[in-house]
Amino acid sequence: MYSTCLFCNNRLGANEVIESFPVGRRVAFDAEKGRLWVVCRRCERWNLSPFEERWEALEDCERRFRDARKRVSTDNIGLARLDEGLELVRIGEPLRPEFAAWRYGDQFGRRRRRAIVTGAGLAVVGGTVALGVAAAGVGVVGGMGIYRLIEAGTIGWWRSIARIPTEDGRYINVRGADLQWIRLFPGSKDEDFRLELWHPSTHEIVLTGAEAVHATTLLMPRINRAGAPGKTVQSAVKQIEDYYSPLSYLKRAAREAERKVEDLPLWTPRHVQRKVGALPKLPLETRLAIEMVTNEENERAALAGELALLELAWREAEEIAGIADKLALPREVEGQYERLRRGDVGESED
Repeated sequence: MYSTCLFCNNRLGANEVIESFPVGRRVAFDAEKGRLWVVCRRCERWNLSPFEERWEALEDCERRFRDARKRVSTDNIGLARLDEGLELVRIGEPLRPEFAAWRYGDQFGRRRRRAIVTGAGLAVVGGTVALGVAAAGVGVVGGMGIYRLIEAGTIGWWRSIARIPTEDGRYINVRGADLQWIRLFPGSKDEDFRLELWHPSTHEIVLTGAEAVHATTLLMPRINRAGAPGKTVQSAVKQIEDYYSPLSYLKRAAREAERKVEDLPLWTPRHVQRKVGALPKLPLETRLAIEMVTNEENERAALAGELALLELAWREAEEIAGIADKLALPREVEGQYERLRRGDVGESED
């Protein structure tokens, strides 16, 4: 394999990740068509690799792309950044469900283990406090009240946990106590969904569009601070699978929250309605899925410009690669090559 760009003669760099193809810091591949490129980081042109360098490397690239925790995709192209610094550009349909499962499975598991340890510690502290105050004559009820104060302090009940930008350029400091009032609503005809924030100093503030997605991304880790077991994470991923885009799933979650409020009797007090339809009251699988899709949407938006440029470069490179591959193969072996590409290695021509 050549080590310099065919277009600008700049060095393509090296990687220690793809053992059969240790060239380049950004590698693009199309497993369906059997293409493998090294993208020059200086001129951004795509260097097509020779046939004999591709097959083992293609399998390795596909496997590592699927295993990557940091990746984002559009309809035709995906970008994954590996921990070792190598970037993989995958041509083909996106892998959204796998993205969510791999990216967040460990994270939710760590939160769950931390919550269990914290809960056990609070139980010990609370029991000790209750016994101490009971011995002092305060009583068990007073001791449990002190325990609740300790518990509230550990989750930031009074502290600011997020600073949310609003559509008019202001910022809202959200406390742990305010999470119980935050709700999703279905959007209007031109909106995907709305996020309602409320606390005594600001009362109601409704966010839409990018501001709502950004605010939800900041708040969901606090709402889901207790984490979840692996089976629950997989259940959340299954909820996402039927939706083409993250925002379309958020519409569904907003309708679910609205139905919880609509099922209440008409005379239900307003503050009770707020709590029933709030994000913390949604099923755990739904809350996990909301956190996954808002994070993915934020990353997709952040990389949208780069992915658009990559797609333009790929279309040009694919046109050239199609011509080059046909010229490189003798006519008599084209049929055999197509069978190898499809995996039909057991067939032979008559």
